[in-house]
Amino acid sequence: MKKATLFAAAIALLAMTSCSGNKAAKKTQDDENRIEQVQTTRLVPQEISRTIQLSTTLQGYETQNVAPSITGHIEEIYTEVGTRVKKGDNLVRMDQNQLRTASLAFANQQTDLLRMQTLREAGSISQQAFDQVKLAYDQAKESLAFIEANTHVKAPFAGVISAKNYENGELYSGQAILVLTQINKLKALISVPEKYFPLVKEGMPLTLESEIYKGETFPATIEVVYPTIDANTHTFQVKIRIPNSDERLRPGMYVRTTLGLGRETIITAPYSAVLKLTGSNERYVFLNDNGVAKRVSVTMGQRFNELVEIEAPEISEGVEIVSVGQSRLIDGIKLNITK
Repeated sequence: MKKATLFAAAIALLAMTSCSGNKAAKKTQDDENRIEQVQTTRLVPQEISRTIQLSTTLQGYETQNVAPSITGHIEEIYTEVGTRVKKGDNLVRMDQNQLRTASLAFANQQTDLLRMQTLREAGSISQQAFDQVKLAYDQAKESLAFIEANTHVKAPFAGVISAKNYENGELYSGQAILVLTQINKLKALISVPEKYFPLVKEGMPLTLESEIYKGETFPATIEVVYPTIDANTHTFQVKIRIPNSDERLRPGMYVRTTLGLGRETIITAPYSAVLKLTGSNERYVFLNDNGVAKRVSVTMGQRFNELVEIEAPEISEGVEIVSVGQSRLIDGIKLNITK
C-alpha cells in the first residue's frame, strides 16, 4: 500500500513538472513569435555648448587661527565676534613677562656688540671673538622679534572675527584665541569628473548660483587644478576664487557652480527612450537591430530639454533607437516599425 502511494505521488510530480516545462516552452515560443509595434528615432550628431554643474560650499579665502606660540595669561583681547579688522590691527596682548626678559637680553647683547666693535677697530680682539658676539646678538634680536609678535598679536589680513574662545585674564592653553576669516574674497573646492580633466584649465571663468539670491549669478575663476585623480570617486579637485567685495556671499553657503567647457559634438536621444533598471542605477535603451530589439546599457550625460546625451560602444550616428513602445520590449523580440 505504501509503495502504491509513493508511486502515485511520483506520477503526480512528474505530471506537474511536465506541465510547468510545457508552459515555459510555450512562453518562450510566444516571445519568439511576438512582434511589437514600435517607433524609432535615427540618432544624429549634435553640436552643443558643454557645461557641467557641480555643487559646493563656500569658504573664506583665508582663515587664520589666532594662536600665539608662547604660553601665559591673556592680558587683553581687543575684538569680539563679528568685528571687522584691517591688516595690522591689534587682536590680542599676551602676558608681557617673556617680552620684558627678551628685551633686556637683547639690550645686553647690543651693548656687548658695540663694545666688541670698538675693540675690533682698535685691533684688540680677533675676528672669531667678534663673530661669536655678533651671533649672540643676532639670536637675541630674532628671539625678541618672535616673542614680540606672539605677545602683541596683529591681524595678518583684513577680515571678520568668526570665533572667540577666551576672555581677558584666562590662561592660554593652546586652543585658538580667535579665528579670523577673510570674506571680501572667498574660495571653494569642487570635484569634477575625471573625463573632463583635459578640458579644465586655470583661469577659466565660471558662475555661481545660490538659493538665497534666486535668479542671480556670481562670477568666479578657477585658481588651481589639482594634478591627481581620486581613485575612489574618479574625480579631481578644482579650487575656485570668488570676488565678494559687497560681501553678499558668506562662508558656509551652499552654491551651484556652472562651468562652460566649449563646444562639442555628441549623440543625443529622446529622454523618454532611456529606461531605468528597477532597483539599480543602470540605464538602457533598445536599438533596432535589423528588425530585432537589442538592449544596450548606456551612460547618460548632459540633458537638453527633451533630449539627453547618451554614450555606449553601440551608440553612433545613424543607429535607430526605439523611442515609442520600448517599455514593452525584451532583448531579442521582433519589431514592426511604424510611423
